[in-house]
Amino acid sequence: MEKKVLVVDDEERVVQSIAGVLEDEGFLVAKARSGEEAIGIFQQEKPDVTLLDIWMPGMDGIEVLKRLKWIAPDCQVIMVSGHATISTAMAAVKSGAFDFIEKPLSLDVLVTTIRRAIDRQKELLAVERSEEIVIEEPPPQKKIVFQREMAGESIPTFLSPPQEKVPSPREISKRKLTSLSLQRTLKRSMVLYGTGLHSGMKTGLLLQPLPPHSGILFGNISSDEVVPANLKYVHTTEFATSLKRGRAIAKTIEHLMAVFHAYRITNVMVKMIEEIPIMDGSALEFCKIIEEAGVEEQEERVDELVIDRRLEVVHRNKSIVIEPSEVFSVYYYLDYPFPIGKQSLDFTLENEEVFKDQIASARTFGFLKDIKMLERMGMGGGGRLHNFILVDDEKIVNTELRYPDEFVRHKILDLIGDFYLLNCPIRGRVTAHLTGHTENIALMKKIQEEMREKER
Repeated sequence: MEKKVLVVDDEERVVQSIAGVLEDEGFLVAKARSGEEAIGIFQQEKPDVTLLDIWMPGMDGIEVLKRLKWIAPDCQVIMVSGHATISTAMAAVKSGAFDFIEKPLSLDVLVTTIRRAIDRQKELLAVERSEEIVIEEPPPQKKIVFQREMAGESIPTFLSPPQEKVPSPREISKRKLTSLSLQRTLKRSMVLYGTGLHSGMKTGLLLQPLPPHSGILFGNISSDEVVPANLKYVHTTEFATSLKRGRAIAKTIEHLMAVFHAYRITNVMVKMIEEIPIMDGSALEFCKIIEEAGVEEQEERVDELVIDRRLEVVHRNKSIVIEPSEVFSVYYYLDYPFPIGKQSLDFTLENEEVFKDQIASARTFGFLKDIKMLERMGMGGGGRLHNFILVDDEKIVNTELRYPDEFVRHKILDLIGDFYLLNCPIRGRVTAHLTGHTENIALMKKIQEEMREKER
């Protein structure tokens, strides 16, 4: 059965262009050129998906969205804008939009997003039917068959089921292992608003699901340029890990990357304004937004990197080592002057719950003596009393610690984030002594060199 898309935009040229593309892809298309007209056509045509421009004269897209969600709470609406900001994206997603995409529209992104919205509608219908069957208490065998049919329907149309048999460890190399885990993305788009730690600028995040093998991509909210979360594009490690490719910049990514690592998110678009917001100085808010969005397992499997020999990086009194292990674990030791002192922790990244409980809420920290230096460098502008543990020669100045050893826990948080820049989970045990982002990246480059040598 052909699916119907309602296209709402006040520009005739845009409506006709989008309609032509969608009809070529096999969709039925209804058209509206104002918010008022869109509401009437929506009630009459009952489209599967509505593609709705935000900026229109009269009733704007956000108001139309609210009206459509009032008429049909489960309707799937994709917002479109050519003048996007974090604030407008946030308003759209919080008002119930399925997703938010920007002009000029990419054909692939447009069609993929519409198909994802249709699949989401199928999932909602499946839940409703399942609830009806449970109420009627059908025979157990019929109920099982029905659930399997619904699960099959929920597979996104742009994904193809895996055809190959998953190889056993003996059938593949020691360096790369195709695991039994599936790739993961988010179930829906989410928006988070905040301030950049080092820039001091108002910023935010728009997180968008991506299909398998897309990877983690960072892009500017008003540009189509992106930089992959890849070791190749590490631009600086001074006080934070930042990426750059062309004009695409992603600063202070380590806390968000740690959450992607812990929740095993492999495919996601991160739209922002240059720097990831610092939030409360920890990764806890990022955990919450991932959980609110929901995690969707995809049809392709994840490649893991298996460490098969000891590798080490030493910089003066700092050292970091990785050795073979069945899981990813970190032992970190730090030694700072009073009032921090010596702290150590042994942590195994078993799952997201353990990460959230033991590591995610540990906040970033710094020393009073370093503030003037950061200011001279144009950094630290977003540091506030509520998002930064400030330490002087005698005491912690501005807050109560969440853990007695919060400092070492935060170091592990940063390390977990940095180590996801190899684009795959790692099986290995890391032992770190007084290290930071620079040493983390140096060890990963050594791991990458080893991988290339093995492949020759």
